[in-house]
Amino acid sequence: MTTEETTETKGVRLTAGDAELTVSPENGCRIGSLRIGGTELLRQGPRFGSFPMVPWCGRVELGRFRNGGRTHQLPVTSPPHAIHGTGREAGWRPVSTGPSAASFTYDLADPWPYEGRVTQSFELSPDSLTVTMSVETEGDSFPAQAGWHPWFLRNLGDGGADVEIGFTAEWQEERGENHLPTGHRIPPRPGPWDDCFGMPDGVDVTLTWPGRLELKVTSRSEWVVIYDEQAEAVCVEPQSGPPNGLNSTPRLVTPIDPLEISMTWSWRGLA
Repeated sequence: MTTEETTETKGVRLTAGDAELTVSPENGCRIGSLRIGGTELLRQGPRFGSFPMVPWCGRVELGRFRNGGRTHQLPVTSPPHAIHGTGREAGWRPVSTGPSAASFTYDLADPWPYEGRVTQSFELSPDSLTVTMSVETEGDSFPAQAGWHPWFLRNLGDGGADVEIGFTAEWQEERGENHLPTGHRIPPRPGPWDDCFGMPDGVDVTLTWPGRLELKVTSRSEWVVIYDEQAEAVCVEPQSGPPNGLNSTPRLVTPIDPLEISMTWSWRGLA
């Protein structure tokens, strides 16, 4: 493990073979950079890297959710909704670091109304990255979600073709005018997407940069949001529930039942 100090994605640097990963614990514990054989796979600049979504994913309708008889108001960060959790805004503490693995944690705090702890771990190999996240309560039970929001480059440069997204979903969550799932499941539709899909056997999405690289995004979770409406990047977001899931499909974190989720990116060269 070394510390990178000269770029906007400075942080903890992990290496394995020709793979290099930079994690920025002070910047929401996001992945700032992933290079394979010297080629960057994640967008840099604004909206860069890959950030954790916790303790909720995507949008929460009007920023409000209930836990039993209590209604809570979150900051409206993407009017009229709250979006993507608070973890991406927090500074995380290192728990352990090594040449190819590291773990970090942060304590849930205001504006989240419940006490708890989030841990995120990274394990890098020459041909894969596995990231895990857990949410534990330190008091009352509460609904929560966890997931990741990567910005994969649409084009890797050097005159290559744009990325192709391949997946088979059992359903697509119908999206309403308020950008939230309506509660109806529909057959998957062609893109462009800013949509949530259901994969009961686990998330399995393939990104292919023709002639360059194939990268698979897998997770045991059945939910994934795919977003490809921007010119520079595409997003494949495994998560523990759908957008607005704090309200529609609440998953309680209890003292004996933490929320745990993992995802793996695995890759192979196509040249």
